[in-house]
Amino acid sequence: MADTPPPSEPTPERRHWRSSPFAKRLPLLVLAAIGLWLWQHTGTPEHELHLQFEGPGWSAVRALDLQVVDEEGKVLKREERFYASGPPPEETFKVDVPEGSWHARLFVKVEGREERVRLEEPLVVGEDVYIVRQLRLPPAGR
Repeated sequence: MADTPPPSEPTPERRHWRSSPFAKRLPLLVLAAIGLWLWQHTGTPEHELHLQFEGPGWSAVRALDLQVVDEEGKVLKREERFYASGPPPEETFKVDVPEGSWHARLFVKVEGREERVRLEEPLVVGEDVYIVRQLRLPPAGR
C-alpha cells in the first residue's frame, strides 16, 4: 500500500490588516482628534481680570457690575457680584474676549447712595493671561 499523504487541511485565510475593525475606524478617530485639537487651540483664550480695590470707601460697597464693551458700546461680557460687608481687597473676573482694546465699565453700588458710581478703565487684552487694575472710588461729594 502506498503511503498516501493525509488530507491537507485548508489553510486559514490570512486576514489583511485593512480588514480589522480598528483600521476601518482609524480615519474617523484621526479626524476627531484633529477637530478636538483645533477646537482647543483656536478658541477664544480665557483671561483673568484682577481688580484691586485701593483707598477708602470700599467697605460700603454692596454690589459691583462689570461690563466689558467694544468701541460701539456693545457689551461683550457682564458679571455682577454682591457683598454683605464690602468686597475683598482683590476680585477676579474671567474675561473670555479676543485680544484687542476694550473698555471695562464698573458700576459700583455704595450703601447710602441712590445712584451707582461709574468707573471706566481701558482694557487691553493681549497674550498675558492676567490683567491687573487698581481702582479707587471717587470722593463721596462727586
